[in-house]
Amino acid sequence: MTDDRSLPRGIATLDRSAPMVVHFDGACQPPGSNGVAGWGFTVEGPGYRYEDCGLATRPFSPHSTNNVAEYVGAIRALEHLRTVGFAGDVLVEGDSELIIRQMNGEYEVRAEHLKAYFEWLRTLAGSFRKVEFRWIPREENVAADELSKRAIANAWDDARRHRRASRDPEADANDRATGDARPR
Repeated sequence: MTDDRSLPRGIATLDRSAPMVVHFDGACQPPGSNGVAGWGFTVEGPGYRYEDCGLATRPFSPHSTNNVAEYVGAIRALEHLRTVGFAGDVLVEGDSELIIRQMNGEYEVRAEHLKAYFEWLRTLAGSFRKVEFRWIPREENVAADELSKRAIANAWDDARRHRRASRDPEADANDRATGDARPR
């Protein structure tokens, strides 16, 4: 039997003739703003699968919202594809009706804090041969959803510790009274 290390190695390249499919999602805990916002995405194509997740903003900032996290998930996915040199067709699927409809020109971007995210995602989309944004039901976006929640869970303890260090005791008492607990 041949030792695998003795086999010649080549350079793997992405199949540029087939479209890449992106699934993205975002989440924020607690829901609303001023929470911990996480994003997640998967990218799949012939012989290729990649996933990633992270925080969309500084925890507990006023712009830590679900919509910001959703935008950042889509942005990070397209940035990843650019980084690996892919410039072909991309199908971007997500369960955020707002982001999908804004990217398709069906909804206007009214929220000032979302305009820069929208513009950057639109710019990124222009660097591919074709990008289609398609809404899918939440049940078809499970992997990206789990990744966005994993990002929050991974950062939760650190975020809470840093928040407590910078807040007053009255705010901490309010957290305890309202049951502000670690997300699952």
